[in-house]
Amino acid sequence: MRTGLIGKLSILWDLFWTFFKIGPSTFGGGYAMISTIEHAVVEKQQWMDEREISDMISIAGAAPGGVGINSSVFIGYRLGKIPGAVAAVLGITLPTFLILIGLSAGYTLLQNEPKMISAFKGINGAVIGLIAVAAYRMGKASLFDLPTKLLAAASLLLLLFTGLNPIYLILIGLIAGNVIIGVKKALGLPLVPKRASSASEGSSAEIIEYYI
Repeated sequence: MRTGLIGKLSILWDLFWTFFKIGPSTFGGGYAMISTIEHAVVEKQQWMDEREISDMISIAGAAPGGVGINSSVFIGYRLGKIPGAVAAVLGITLPTFLILIGLSAGYTLLQNEPKMISAFKGINGAVIGLIAVAAYRMGKASLFDLPTKLLAAASLLLLLFTGLNPIYLILIGLIAGNVIIGVKKALGLPLVPKRASSASEGSSAEIIEYYI
């Protein structure tokens, strides 16, 4: 019993500390921290594989709220149920809270300082790089056949050249994904190519059920 309790507490601490170290990378929003989350969860801790983290981030991005917070909830809940989700959320939000207090206290006094202006310009450039890496990794895991690539291209064009609300694009994507899966099943085609499915088995619906 004691060993079980120590094990659970160890998982909660690992979740809290891992996301506590991820938290400071929230400059630029949740998507800027995706590459950091993936590195910590997939490569370092090996809690999930690349396919799972890609599906989880897709769900986290479609759900209400920030993608970083949502991701921490999914990962924390998977490893430690509700206590794990709480530990992960506390870990990822506490550094941001502390940094925000510090920046708020000093920004008013230093906002016109050349070094401060230069620092924020550097942060902006780094954030763009983080988001670009996250987009590349998500695309590498998610765009595995012609239909997914066409959906991504159509979504990008609609976002760039129309005033369509992103919520409608998410709904259209959900419907299109189910239609594509239905057609593949009817034709007896594999739902996911072997190369893309090697890291994770099961349909998107099963993955969603797993996390929820």
